[in-house]
Amino acid sequence: MDSAPECEILDEGILKQQRQIEKEVAEIHPLVGDKQPLNSLLKEYADDPIYSNKSKQLCEAYTSLRRIRPDGNCFFRGFGFSYFERLLENEEEWKKFQSHVSSTKDQLLAQGFPKFTLEDFFDSFMDVVNRLGGENKIDLEELSRIFNDSAMSDYLVVYLRLMTSGQLQREEDFYQNFLEGDKTMKEFCQQEVEPMYRESDHMHAIALGSCLKVGIRVVYLDRGEASTRPPEHDFPEDCAPSVYLLYRPGHYDILYK
Repeated sequence: MDSAPECEILDEGILKQQRQIEKEVAEIHPLVGDKQPLNSLLKEYADDPIYSNKSKQLCEAYTSLRRIRPDGNCFFRGFGFSYFERLLENEEEWKKFQSHVSSTKDQLLAQGFPKFTLEDFFDSFMDVVNRLGGENKIDLEELSRIFNDSAMSDYLVVYLRLMTSGQLQREEDFYQNFLEGDKTMKEFCQQEVEPMYRESDHMHAIALGSCLKVGIRVVYLDRGEASTRPPEHDFPEDCAPSVYLLYRPGHYDILYK
């Protein structure tokens, strides 16, 4: 008779523990960190021969790193900051992106995404995009402030997730080949793409890059043979990468050439 209350107490304990972990992570890791020399990885992996050697090889091709909070949103947050940072320096590319992304709300509405949830995220996203160029252009310091404001930053992440979901469902025949089990694409998107704090893989990267016409290069710091250079993959395939991300199991950070 007492099993239900006991379960409730257990659930409350798990939630409390989870909140404490999230609080500790937030205190240690900003949502988007400052740029730092890539050789900081060498100190991090000083006692790990495989990762240490691979980090040395990585330093031959890349110069800097910007760490993203490991909260399940790191792929989308890292992509968003990295590409927006690039647009601050490229007026023509910004204009093209601004025009392209402005059409995405109507496209998502036509696919059946609910208007009352979509509009706020779209408006917040476009507000930042519109300030990456033109007369009211922000600077890198302001962009960093925006991405480290949890409410605004999360709105940007949500809209990137929604656009990814829309692309996956529009091109379902192609992406269905990547799915395991009996999930439909809509179910996968509702469970693994649209919710916050859900981790991302290559399918998310292909879909987001394809949707926004932005090339993404992911460099994998793995435990393969120590002497081999960390493998790189471009999403979509054969793209000209504009965003560089470093992947370590379960986590993405931003890389700089």
